[in-house]
Order: sequence, then structure tokens, then C-alpha cells
Amino acid sequence: MDFPILSTITFLPLIGSFMIFFIMNGEEEVVSHNAKLAALWTSLVTLLLSISILFHEGFDPASASYQLVETADWLPQMGIYYRMGVDGISLPFILLTALLTPICILVSWKGITTKVRGYMAAFLALESFLIGVFCATDLMLFYVLWEAMLIPMFLIIGVWGGERRVYAALKFFLYTFIGSVLMLVAILYIYFAAGETYDMSLLSNLVIDEGAQKWLWLAFFAAFAVKVPMWPFHTWLPDAHVQAPTAGSVILAGVLLKMGAYGFLRISLPVLPEASAFFAPLVFTLSVIAIIYAALVALAQHDVKKMIAYSSVSHMGFITLGIFAATTESIQGSLMQMVNHGIVSSALFMLIGVVYDRMHTRELSRFGGLVKVIPLYSLVFLLFVMASVALPGTNSFVGEFLILVGSFQVAQTATIFATLGVVLGAAYMLWLTKRMIFGVPTTAEVKRLEDMDKREIIMFVPLIILMLGLGLYPAALLDITHASAENLVNSLGNYHDLIAQSPSWPFQQTSLVEGN
Repeated sequence: MDFPILSTITFLPLIGSFMIFFIMNGEEEVVSHNAKLAALWTSLVTLLLSISILFHEGFDPASASYQLVETADWLPQMGIYYRMGVDGISLPFILLTALLTPICILVSWKGITTKVRGYMAAFLALESFLIGVFCATDLMLFYVLWEAMLIPMFLIIGVWGGERRVYAALKFFLYTFIGSVLMLVAILYIYFAAGETYDMSLLSNLVIDEGAQKWLWLAFFAAFAVKVPMWPFHTWLPDAHVQAPTAGSVILAGVLLKMGAYGFLRISLPVLPEASAFFAPLVFTLSVIAIIYAALVALAQHDVKKMIAYSSVSHMGFITLGIFAATTESIQGSLMQMVNHGIVSSALFMLIGVVYDRMHTRELSRFGGLVKVIPLYSLVFLLFVMASVALPGTNSFVGEFLILVGSFQVAQTATIFATLGVVLGAAYMLWLTKRMIFGVPTTAEVKRLEDMDKREIIMFVPLIILMLGLGLYPAALLDITHASAENLVNSLGNYHDLIAQSPSWPFQQTSLVEGN
């Protein structure tokens, strides 16, 4: 039997999570330090194993099928099997999760001082469940891991968060759990419709009545739209971000928000194509509202962390627009932008955390003139601001460009309105930079700030390399995703013809896709 690399990277962090609780000897400070080291080394080994998939002889990026497949009996009498596999759609998110986890541990190195063992264990458990979601090819296994993720994230916000942490944690849990219950009902219906199988590799061939498809699509939409989050299901996100510790915001923006979009790509489009086409104009409308509305709200914020939180809602609107436009360009752009957003938004939350650790405030009016006091920090801040506004040469430019080009072929009006989000994004990020970085230091606490230390520099180096590397050589990611994205689009059949026949929403679409 080949080495089960997917199971290893999935469950190694969970094993590390349990082992942390066996660190007992010594004073509390020593125990906490050892827990941090154990979590860091576990996450680094997981990262190295995840990267090795790119060079594994069993993985071919030119193939659109599931690879490195692992199967085992789990509950065969109930039709539930342990199935794992990876393709060009899931691999980037496995790598992103594996990269951000050790960075999150470094982010928390000094900021978390109480119940450190529990915190590190929760982060490793969260990494395990997240990687498992992206590896699972059994629909019930996917659901179990999807739900399991709620527990460690709830604890990270509710135990180590800010003053209103319990409220934010409960709101996060209730929003996501209620949507997930509806998803379970849809999964059970599909199980019986598919001849009592949860195998995701077979479900794209499933024939379901169009009327039933619509109800199933709405059930999955309830789970995925909340997780993205799409407008108007986004209200839990600003509270969760503001109250979460810095590392919690990093993993929330970097990976958790991608789970909903991943669900659309993995289940909604391939399994329910007719319903996806029927509701595509609705998604275009909600996406455009999210892009513009969230950008305007971000422009009005005075809490820097809340501003970045609303910017995430706006950026994710581009991604959902590209997914349901369902051209090869828009799908690849959405996949790339999901990774890009994970890199850039994570870095921005980390940057806010760096100054928060020193000043214990996120109020924009308390900052100003940072470039004169902490120039290295200001340089890194400017780099990621430029990436956030999709400056050519940064990773976000390529993703947004592909989304807009691909979406314009299907939904011209929606795409034109979506470009306003690019302008508004530049407005609030440049306004933030002007207020925070430039000018003259006016407060004594700003004048006393110290620049980033070695630990903080190490945190940002891999993100800077990826931000510039993917901006200058996007083929490094696009070559991995191309075959799977093209196969997904080809499997949708007359999807774009069906969009043209679907109900008219405020942003009516006109198909320009070749052959339609």
C-alpha cells in the first residue's frame, strides 16, 4: 500500500493537538513554551508533507480526476466510506491551510498568555479539520469535517477573543450551524437519489429532476453562502473578526471563508448544474451588492480591523461572481483569487495585530505618521495595500483580471457594476494608508513604537514571496488549477444557455460565450 499522504497531513495536526495536553512537567511558563514549540513543529512538518504532494509521482496537474486516492470502510452498512483524494481545485487550499497554520502559531507566540496549551491544541485541531474538508471525496465525510471545524473556531473566538467574544462566537456558530443542518438534509436526499452512495466522484453523473435540484441547491446555498459570506448573510463576520485574536482573524479570512466558495465549486455546480444556472442571476446580483455595499461600509469604518473585515466581504463577491459565470477564465480567476485573498487579507490582519500588540487600540484616529517611526512595518503595509487594490505585478491583479474577463462573457451588466468595487477598494485602502502610515506622529504612544522584530519579519516573508511570486509568475498556480477548472466547465453542458433562460434579476445577463 502506498504511503497515505492525505490521511497523514489531515490527522497529523490532530495527533499533535492531543499530544500537547500530555506536556505537564515544569512551571506554567515552561509548559506554555513547550506547547508552542510542539504546535509549531507539528504544523511545519504538515506543511512540508503538503508541499511534497506537488512533487509526488502520483499527482499529475494535467489530470482533472481525483488523485492520491485513499479508501477504507467506515460505516459501510450506512453507505459511508472513508474516501480521500486531491485535484487541482483542492490542492491550493490544502497548501494554503498548511502554510497559514505555522504563521498563526508565530503570530500568537507573544499575544496569547493564558491557557496556551488549549489554544495551540485548538489551532492544530482546526488545521486538521480544514485540510480534511479539502481532501474528502465522500460527501458524508465532507460534512462531518465541515461541522467539526466549528468547535475549535468557536473556542478560539469565545475563549481567547475580545470583550464581546462570547456574543461573536455564538453568532458565528449559530449562523454556520443552521445552514449546515439544511445541507445535511440535501446530502441525505442525494444519497438515496444516487443509489445509496456518497462518492463525490460519481455525483456529477447523477440525474436529478430540475424541481428537486432547485430545493437541493437552496439547501446547499444556505450553508455555503453563510460561510463565504455572501450579502446579506455576512453580518456574523465583522463581529467574529473584531473579537477574534489576531491569529483567529488570519485563519478565518485566509481559509474558512474559502470553504463556502469551495463548496459551490465542488457540489453546487457539478451536482446541480440546472439549478445553478437558474439561480446564477441571483448570485450575480448578490455578488455585486456585496462588492459595492461592503466597500462603502469599509470606507466608513474607524476600527481598522472592521474595515479589513468588510473588505473581505467585498473581495469574496468577485469570487462568487466568477464561480457562477462558469467560464474557464472566471473559474481559474476565482480559484486564484481565493488563494490571493488568503495571502493578502491574512497579512493585513497580521499587520493590524502587530500595532495592536504595541498600542492596544485599533481606532484609526490614534494612528498616523507610522512611516517616520517604524519604516520597515510601513513598507510591508504598503506592499500588501498595493496587493489588496490589485496593482499590476501583485498576485491579486491576475485573479481579478481573469474573473472580470471571464464573467463579462456571461454577465456583462453585473461585471461592469462589479468594477466599481475595484475603484472603491482603492479608495478605502488608500484612505487607510494616508491616515495610518503617512503624516506626522501626533501622539506619544506612536512616537514610542518599536519596529518589527525577527519573529514578525519571519511571519511576513513567505507571504511577501507568494504575493510577488504569483503576481509575476501566475502560471505557478494556474497550471495546477487549469485542467480541473476546464473539466468542471465542460461538464456543465448547456449551462450558459440555461442562464439566458433563467429569471431576470436586477443585473440581467447576456451570454457571449462561444457557441451560445
